[in-house]
Amino acid sequence: MIPGIAFKASAAVRAALSAIGRTEDLRFSPDNRLLAIAGYARKRLLVLRIDVEAGSDGPDVTIHGFMELTSGDMGEIHGLDFIDDRTLAIGNRDGLVAIFNLPREQPAGQSREISAIRRVKGRRPCKLNSPGSIAVRPESRGRVSLLVCNNYTHLVTQHVVNRWLGYRTTSNQRLLERGLDIPDGIALSHDGGWIAVSSHGTQDVKLYRMSSSLGPDSEPAGVLQHAGYPHGVRFTADDRHILVADAGSRMVHVYGGDGDWRGQRAPAASVTVLDEETFLRGRASVEEGGPKGLDIDRSNSVIAVTCEEQALAFYPLASIVGTTRSGIEPGVARR
Repeated sequence: MIPGIAFKASAAVRAALSAIGRTEDLRFSPDNRLLAIAGYARKRLLVLRIDVEAGSDGPDVTIHGFMELTSGDMGEIHGLDFIDDRTLAIGNRDGLVAIFNLPREQPAGQSREISAIRRVKGRRPCKLNSPGSIAVRPESRGRVSLLVCNNYTHLVTQHVVNRWLGYRTTSNQRLLERGLDIPDGIALSHDGGWIAVSSHGTQDVKLYRMSSSLGPDSEPAGVLQHAGYPHGVRFTADDRHILVADAGSRMVHVYGGDGDWRGQRAPAASVTVLDEETFLRGRASVEEGGPKGLDIDRSNSVIAVTCEEQALAFYPLASIVGTTRSGIEPGVARR
């Protein structure tokens, strides 16, 4: 088990983390000053004010305060992503996708009830159903694409909203379906060329090449194998590694590549991020107990992971990626 980062936080912050209950996704804001955690079971959002700085022995993490947010537009929050530093899209697995403006004040231990500025439900045949993880992709002329995993209809839908029109939805489409069985996590490569989707039922991560012809009948161009029960998934900043949280084990799996993710590949390394006692407390089934939410901070130096039994932990990214060899790993099959 690799050593975590002993982050600095007040007793009040630690109490808020202990009380959040079952978590799902988490996400750093674009300016790297906030970390939002989906409080699935208690139907609330925990927003932390955070600093990540370079230290003499690696990255230092300090949490300065928190804000606990509730809303009639928040249900079983599964997925979330920032549109900008103060605007957040969340996926309620028992409802719809909602877009929120975060309160302007700094997180300082308060609880607030807020309202969505827009609710997104889609239209048939791409009406939202059990929305989970979300990825935000900026488009031109004030438009933003929300790529949404519909967990139990085994489908990723795309909903284009326009910020100049108060985030009104201007188009909906079925984006990805072939090969997916309970899509449980989603990430976009930094070069814009790839979409990675965790497929819980097939126990792998499907990779789709971004193109104008991409659609529900498109075959995945690549597959990350032996991922256990994959949930959170993220590309490193150089797109040469993909990290996958395995909810069915104590591991984060690390896949190495050269930015071209075609073909099938096994993990280059699997890194333990949960101690056995914590893991076993959450082991209600073979699919549970391990890390769920995973994100890499915007400085590309720290990964954050979350699950119900360990609401938040940080690890140096270098210690995880450093366990792999550079380049493409042996055994990668090209198509």
